[in-house]
Order: sequence, then structure tokens, then C-alpha cells
Amino acid sequence: MTDLQMDPETRSYRYYRNAVERHWDPHDVDLDDDGAELAEFDREAFDAFRRTVARFGAGEESVTEDLAPLSVVLDDLEDEMFVTTQLYEEAKHTDFFDRYWREVVRPEEERRGLAPSSPADDRWFNDEYDELFERNAAAMTALLDDDAPERRATAYCHYHLTIEGVLAQTGYYGLTRAYDADTHPELPHLPGLVAGLTKVRGDEGRHVGFGMAKLRELVESGRVDAAHLHDTVGELLPLVRASIPERDAEGPGPSPDELVAYAGEKHAQRMEQITAADAEIPDVDALTSVE
Repeated sequence: MTDLQMDPETRSYRYYRNAVERHWDPHDVDLDDDGAELAEFDREAFDAFRRTVARFGAGEESVTEDLAPLSVVLDDLEDEMFVTTQLYEEAKHTDFFDRYWREVVRPEEERRGLAPSSPADDRWFNDEYDELFERNAAAMTALLDDDAPERRATAYCHYHLTIEGVLAQTGYYGLTRAYDADTHPELPHLPGLVAGLTKVRGDEGRHVGFGMAKLRELVESGRVDAAHLHDTVGELLPLVRASIPERDAEGPGPSPDELVAYAGEKHAQRMEQITAADAEIPDVDALTSVE
């Protein structure tokens, strides 16, 4: 009997199917109530909010552009199928943040009599943020010149483990906690933003899980030393910490120190799941849960 084209039991195929089953449209998210809530922010809080939304929107745009080299060098069909869903989802995340700026942030700027701003304005970003994403782009592009195991591991460490697994998920966790009515019912809340972030975080969990699984395969096969993963991510973590927008420690949501602790805990947990022989990477349902 001839083997069929794909293996539905592989992790990558299960991730692909999970992505298909959890499809969502960024234009279905209801943003109608966010404008009135945002009007309650004072100028300082509004500026900090714009900076945060701009950075995450730019981050999603960057990873949308930077993932393509990986899709070129992959040679397993199931991996290729999954990465097509990831490319699509990164584009959806970019679309959501662009829509949020266009339909919520820009009208609030006009109401306040402020000059219309762009989420791409240089004022929203710092040098560390730019360097982090420049390094990611370089690591992914390098695969097209030489797809050696260590280069593949470097690319996964930059993209999946650091930018998505530490920076993005920590930031989305903090934003959701800050503006969810269930967390701070006495403060302005942004139901449209929280609904969109919940969808984005679910997608990102699946993306991070794929990268973790690929890194574990490289380590278990002996093609890459686990120390390379620790060294690569260790060099990037200071840039991550400097890229998380600062805010008042007394503001809504987790404090800056709590976010740093959250990021550190998640990073340590994932590294153990990748490198420890007796550890396991969570299944896809656990990875996509935002609880």
C-alpha cells in the first residue's frame, strides 16, 4: 500500500488543523465601545497607550514580513502547511492593529484636537526595539544563504522563542490584564482591544509551540547544543526588557516588575520544556489557552 501524502499524527499537522478550526476575522471584533472608554484617559495615559499599540502593531507587521524565509527552507509538508497558517495569522494580527488605530485611536486624536499620528511614527519606538527586530530579520534571512542546523535554531530562538514567546506574549498578557473589565471593573476598560488580543494570544501560543518543538528536535538529535539556545536568547533578553513600553507602576494591570517576572518565568519554563529529557511541550489546546 502506498503511503499517503501527509501524516495527520504529526505535531505540525495538528497545529495546522487547530489553526483552521480556530479561524477568526479581525474585522468581526466589535470596537464600538472602545472610543468612549479611551476618552477617559488623561493625556499622559493616552500617549502611553498609543505607544504601546504602535509597538505591538509594528511588531506584528515585522514578523509578517520576516517569516517568509522559513517557509522557503522547510522541507516537511506538515511543517510547510503549518507555517502557511502562521503567515496568514501574522497578517491578520497586523490587520487588527491597523484597524484599531484607524477606527479607535485616530478618532480619539481628532476629538482631542491632536494632529493625526501614524502608528509607524519614529517617536513610538526606541533603539532597542529597532535592534531586536533587525536582528530577527537578519536571523531569518540568513537561512536563505545557509540553512545549517545552528542557523535554523538561531532563527527559531529569535522569532518564535523571544519575540513571540517573551516580548509579544508578555505584552499581550499585560494589556489584557490592564483593560479587562473583570480585572479592574473600576477603571476604563477596552472590550474590543481585549477581545482582539485574546484571539491574537491564542494564535501566538500555537506559533511558540511550533518553534519550541522544532528546537527540541534539533537538540535531541544532537545537531544543536542546548547552550546555543541559552546564549542566543540571553543576548536578546535585555533588548526585550527595553522594548516593553514603560508605564506608571501604579497604573492598571501588572506592574513593570510583575511583567518582568512573568516573562522570566515563561522563558525558564519553555527552555526546560525544550531541553530537559523528562519534560514535554504542552499540547496544542494548552498552548492556545489564554487563562
